[in-house]
Amino acid sequence: MDASGSGASALAALRREIDRIDEGMHRLLMERGEIIDRLIATKGTAASGSAFRPEREAAMMRVLAARHGGLLPFDAPEAIWRVIISTFTHVQAPFAVHADLAAGDGAMRDSARFHFGFTVPLHTHGSAAEVVAAVAASRGDLGLVAPGQAPGAWWRALRPADAPKVIARLPFTERPGHPAPTQLLVLSRVISGEGLGAVRLFAAEGGAGSADGPGRLPGVAVLAAAEGSCLVAAPAELDPAELAGGLSVSDLVPVGSHPEPVPLRARQPA
Repeated sequence: MDASGSGASALAALRREIDRIDEGMHRLLMERGEIIDRLIATKGTAASGSAFRPEREAAMMRVLAARHGGLLPFDAPEAIWRVIISTFTHVQAPFAVHADLAAGDGAMRDSARFHFGFTVPLHTHGSAAEVVAAVAASRGDLGLVAPGQAPGAWWRALRPADAPKVIARLPFTERPGHPAPTQLLVLSRVISGEGLGAVRLFAAEGGAGSADGPGRLPGVAVLAAAEGSCLVAAPAELDPAELAGGLSVSDLVPVGSHPEPVPLRARQPA
């Protein structure tokens, strides 16, 4: 066999290997679907109104990031896993995503589709207040709000005990060059039974946004401020009384939590 024939044979063998791997991935996805079907039968998730588990999803992304290597940029497996996770979550308990367009239509749609894929319905709204109202009226939908870009003190609507709460922050991974970098808070009326995340969020009244308290409290950040109110993020281990004292506020109400984002190095070159 001449060199060209040998090269063609090697190329055909490599393509067969790729086809074998592709078939294996597809079969594994179908197998995952069968397990989800059994999970629904065991847990009754479809009747609960929500199958979204932020802490578990963050843990999965940490494992994925730690395992990843080689030529493939991390953007690809992250996007693939986000679609897999969100689609199977939707299969367990159908939900829609309500997005506030204050961050820009293109940026919000990119983030929503990167993290939730195209199977999950996406509804856009003109304000964060509309998103909160839509989530509150739903059975298990999620809301997306860019905290520093939505006008007004919209987080005040999260203060009542039965109001939607923050349950996650997107993106789960944090790195320069992320393809969907807009920082979003995920709202839900239904809270998973996994406990509170590592970062707690509070609605504070009394001008904390203009105070220098956050600088004196490690890990504390004012995410948004308006109308004499602010949305504050703080480590879960920080006592709320200490937080209130550091911010010089007397009215501090918890409005949710989220897992710590997974820090990664800069995007790998293609």
